[in-house]
Amino acid sequence: MLRKSGMGCVCGFMLLMPRLSAADESHGVIFYERFLGSSNTLGNVFRLDTTLGYSFNKHFSIDVGLPVFFVRPSDTTTALVGTTSTNGIGNAYLELRFALANPLVNYSSVVTGAAPTGDKNSGLSTGRATVDWTNHFDRSFSRLTPFGNIGFANTVSDTPLFVRPYTTLGFVTHLEGGATYRLTRFLDAGASAYALEPAGQQTIVSELLQKTSATPAQSGKGGGRKGHQGAFETTHVTVGTADLVRDNGFSFWGSIHPTKVLMLQVAYTRSVHYELNTVSFGIGVNLGAVVRNMRSYD
Repeated sequence: MLRKSGMGCVCGFMLLMPRLSAADESHGVIFYERFLGSSNTLGNVFRLDTTLGYSFNKHFSIDVGLPVFFVRPSDTTTALVGTTSTNGIGNAYLELRFALANPLVNYSSVVTGAAPTGDKNSGLSTGRATVDWTNHFDRSFSRLTPFGNIGFANTVSDTPLFVRPYTTLGFVTHLEGGATYRLTRFLDAGASAYALEPAGQQTIVSELLQKTSATPAQSGKGGGRKGHQGAFETTHVTVGTADLVRDNGFSFWGSIHPTKVLMLQVAYTRSVHYELNTVSFGIGVNLGAVVRNMRSYD
C-alpha cells in the first residue's frame, strides 16, 4: 500500500484497489507521477509522489520513489492546538512486485521497504525503517471485478483514498474487500470496506501537530465527534497499545482513464472508528508512456 514512505483496482503495476497505474507495458522503464490529496475537518494533506523503476516482464518489476508532503491543518485544528502548515519529503521507498494472472483468481504481491528520510518532528516519519508485504486477489465477471487484499506491516500505509494525517510504527494486519465496476471504457466505479488490526506496542506520530506545537488540546474537543478523536489530533507522539492504531471503515470512488498517460480519481472514505469523513482526489501521469510515444515518432 501507499505509505509515508511512498505508500491502496489493479491497474498496471500498482497493486491495491484502487491504485493509479504506474505502467501498462509488460516490460521496460516505469516512470510515474502521482498527486494525491485528502481533505476532512482536521485539514488537508497532499502528496506528490515520483516513481521510477523497471518492469522485467509481466510477472516481476521493481521501483523506487520519494514522496513530498504538504500538510495544511484546518482553522479548527489550528485553534485547538496552535499548529501550522508544514511541507517536506517523506520516506524514500523500494518496491518489489510480483503478478500472476490465472483464470480462477489473479494474484499480485508487493514488498515495500522504506528508509526514515522524512522529518519525525513534522510527523512525516517515525524515524525507523518500515516494511510492508501486501497481497491482492481478484477475479472479473464481465464488468464486475471483486477483490480482496491482506497485508502485514510495521506501519499503517496511506492509500489513494486516504492520505493519512499521521504515521505509525508497530505490527499491523490490514484487510480490504470490495469490487470495481466498469461503467464505460474510460470510467470505473468501486466500493470497499477496510480494517486495520494492530498488535503489540504502537507509536503514532501526528502530521497535524509538530514537535514544537503548543500544549495538546484536551481529549473530546474533536469538532463534535463525541470523543472519537485519535491520539494524532491532540499529541505529536503517542506510544501505547494496539487501540491507538485500530481502525475500520469503507470507501467509494470513481476513476477516469481517458488515455494510457492520464488517470483521474475522486473518492469518499468514512472511518467508522474515528467518525471521520474524508474526500480525496488523485491525478496520475504515466511519464514513461509519454517518453515511449515520443520515441515512436523518431
